[in-house]
Amino acid sequence: MSKRDYYEVLGVKKDASDDEIKKAFRKLAVKYHPDKNPGDKEAEAKFKEANEAYSVLSDKTKRSRYDQFGHAGVGGAGASGNPFGGGNPFGDFNFNGQNFSFDFGGNGGGLEDILGAMFGFGGGFRGARRGRDLQTSITIDFKEAIFGTSKTVRVNGKDIKLKIPAGIFDGQRIRLNGKGGEAPSEGGQRGDLYIEVRVRAHKTLTREGDLILSEVTISMADAVLGTEVDVETVDGKVTMKIPAGTQPGTNFKLSGHGAPRLGGKERGAQIVMVNVEIPKNLSRKQRELMEEFRSSKKRGFFG
Repeated sequence: MSKRDYYEVLGVKKDASDDEIKKAFRKLAVKYHPDKNPGDKEAEAKFKEANEAYSVLSDKTKRSRYDQFGHAGVGGAGASGNPFGGGNPFGDFNFNGQNFSFDFGGNGGGLEDILGAMFGFGGGFRGARRGRDLQTSITIDFKEAIFGTSKTVRVNGKDIKLKIPAGIFDGQRIRLNGKGGEAPSEGGQRGDLYIEVRVRAHKTLTREGDLILSEVTISMADAVLGTEVDVETVDGKVTMKIPAGTQPGTNFKLSGHGAPRLGGKERGAQIVMVNVEIPKNLSRKQRELMEEFRSSKKRGFFG
């Protein structure tokens, strides 16, 4: 299902001020907040939709990209940062025949520990027949997080082969069911293994949901006359055309060069912001040309 326009969600016009956007969100938040509508799934969905719209329209940079490119300009993640865009982040996930679950961090070992504390079963309960949950971490490169990779993790002296799916986020934990500590008694189940994935920062690229963000700097002359530049992407260098008259801070979209969503093949875009370098030290000839240009603008370029 396609997302609704964020301005439509909040009930404001596209030229709405920051204050109007804030007031519209507050009104919807009060109306649809889960605390006021316990058990109302429709109200909960509307609250999340309004929250996501506000998280974009209240941020000047994201709002500018949204106005230019629509939803494709603000990535796939919702306001909560959940790259699944909703749903259960702890759900089982199958990747190339490897069954594991995702966890987004936290102090506990997951739902099993909570239930164990309440009802007397699970990994954290004294006397349980389930083995201890184990934790470790692994660090991968930025590109490996985009395209996926395979790693070997050593736990308690035994090597475990781990397939990391394309699109994983920094700080996510992968839960390998039954790969934790041995059961304390015969007939029991092994615990789970939690692997936190850390992603090394890239020198020039950053990630926001399924978007990859970067910047290029061009000269003032190139901005006026137009040019072509080589842009670094995770797929290699891509030539991008800069049209004549490009203004500083203009964003361009390279479709298909962003990050994929977990479990999916379609990739987001890369958003490239153009910076224009203003020269500080001009030669005499350059200064004369700039003065001539300024004078021509004052009296009209053609007269």
